[in-house]
Parts: sequence; C-alpha cells; structure tokens
Amino acid sequence: MLALFLEIADSYLADYGEKQILVNEQKQLVVEGGRPLLSTLMGQGIFIPSACGGKGTCSYCKVRVLEGGGPVLPTETPYLSPDELKGHVRLSCQVKVKDNLKIEIPEELFLVKEYRVKVENIRDLTPEIKSIRLTVLSPEEGITFKAGQYVQFEVPKYKLTSGPEYRAYSISSDTAEHHSLELVVTKVPQGAVTTYVHDFLKEGEDLRVTGPYGKFYLRDSDRNILFIATGSGMAPIKSMLHQVDHQQLRKNVQFFFGAKTLKDLYYQEELEAWEKTLPDFNYVPTLSRQLEQEPWQGERGRVTNLIEKYIPEGAGIDVYICGSPAMVDSCVEILKKKKIPEDRIFFDKFE
Repeated sequence: MLALFLEIADSYLADYGEKQILVNEQKQLVVEGGRPLLSTLMGQGIFIPSACGGKGTCSYCKVRVLEGGGPVLPTETPYLSPDELKGHVRLSCQVKVKDNLKIEIPEELFLVKEYRVKVENIRDLTPEIKSIRLTVLSPEEGITFKAGQYVQFEVPKYKLTSGPEYRAYSISSDTAEHHSLELVVTKVPQGAVTTYVHDFLKEGEDLRVTGPYGKFYLRDSDRNILFIATGSGMAPIKSMLHQVDHQQLRKNVQFFFGAKTLKDLYYQEELEAWEKTLPDFNYVPTLSRQLEQEPWQGERGRVTNLIEKYIPEGAGIDVYICGSPAMVDSCVEILKKKKIPEDRIFFDKFE
C-alpha cells in the first residue's frame, strides 16, 4: 500500500520537466520527464517489445541504461541475470525518466513501425481461441515481417482498463501478405486485452499495431525440421509452414501439436492440405484430456510424449517450439537428453 501511495504521489505531484535521452550515441531526444522509459520511447516512435504491455512481468523490454537510470528496482531483479546487471541492462517499463539518460537499444528496433489497421474478420477457432484478421491501412507499403515474428496489438480504453492497453501476439499469416495480418488470441480470464478481443472487438474497427518484433524465425540450414506447439503457440508455426510451402524446402518437416480435447484442435483443414501438397510434411496432434470412451484415433497424452516416442537420439534436426514456459522448458530438457544440441533448439515462450 505504501509503494502504491508513493507511486500515485509521484505521478501527480512530481514535476521533472524536460529531460534528454541519448540513444546509441547518435539520437538525441527531448522528452517530458516522469513517465516510464518504455512509454516515453514509444511516444518518440521508438517501439521496445513488451509482451505484457509494460506491467513488468515479461522481461521483453530490456535496454542498457548507461547513465541516469537510478538504482535497479526489486521489480527488475528477478528478470535480470548477473551478467545483465553488470552490463547495466534494465527493464524499460520500470525505469522512470527522472534525469537525463544515456541508453543503448538493438539497432533493429529503429526499423519497427506503427501500423494503422482495420479489423477485417473475427472467427472462432476453438471455444477459447479467436482468429483476428487485420487489414493494414497505413503505411501504404504495408508490413514486412519474418515468419515467426510478432506484433504488439493495442486496444482502446474500456471498462477493464484506465487507458489503451497492448499485448504481443504472433503473426499466423503468410509473409507474402503485406497488407493483412492474422493473429491468434486465447482468452485469458480477466485479461484486459484478450477480454476486449473476445467480448468487445467488432469487425470494421480501426486500431493500431507496432512491429514486427522477435528472433523466432526459420534458420538457414540443411537439417530437417521439428515444430512443437500447444494452444495459440500454433500461430507462428503456421506462418513458418507458409514459408516452407513457398520455398518448397526439400526436407522432412514434422509438427507435434498438443491440445486438451478434440474441440481444441484448429487450422485442421490447412494442416491436412499441407500434408497432401508438401512431400515430406507430417502433422501429429495429441490430446491430453480426451476421455478414453470418446472418439479419437490419434495420439494421446502430452506433446512431450511425442518427442520421447518419435525423435531418435542425436537426430539431425532443427527444433522450433512455441507455447507456455512450462511446456517449452519440458521439451528443451527432453531434447537435450536426446542429445539435440542447444544451438539447434529455438523457442518462443507465451506468458
């Protein structure tokens, strides 16, 4: 309560005036002090990734604060390694602009743009997952992204928020579609953005996204590919499969997808079509909570069981995993025991 009181008092009573932020020794910003560094940079057209919308829970918004950031806060330390602490890495959502700052950010973030979009179509994929197709209205050239990357999707103020809120969602659509985006959104109980998407978002609505972000994309390699996903983690995998299709990659591609029950499977028509058109593509879904007496001829159990069952020790594969942190960690551990080198395992954890 005391921390909350001090935060409110600081927001309303403190007047920090204009401050300067030097970015990468080359870009000088003059900003109004007092706000978090994350939102301050956003106001200047520099978009730092933040899957949690600046709540301090995802650790995506790391930057190096070389001068003026003040002491590292207890809200940051769980997300910073000893090497990061030594290297002056901070969570930009937790650093208040109270003094002049000197910071460093990855150069690729200067390429991130803001896009105005219109909601073209909303459809139910499962009882808890919706597909949102967006038309990119501006800039005119549309958006260019790598299969596997994500955007930050913003919704307006409504009854669950005090202002606009944004969250990160992977792109499931084809990279060839520069003027449209498809996102996959799982409803989270009391989640401000997912509740808006599932209960309030309307077709025809104008919104904005920023991006693209992320280093989860296909590497150039001669090795075979194993995709693993659960839930909305299928989104970036679907985009990668579009890439495999377009490039007609001559390699064996397997996709292990874990769901709870039959009704939680989606994009089945697209995946079955790829099994017919891609010469070496094999889609293997598994259900963890389908009752024995209920109809299902496929695999049962968790997606990790498929690794144990189908992947031989020392397999010559690159692995791409997307889903909950617990699922990703479990898969990585099993793959390492199977002697799959860590530098061939790529993942994106969905909080």
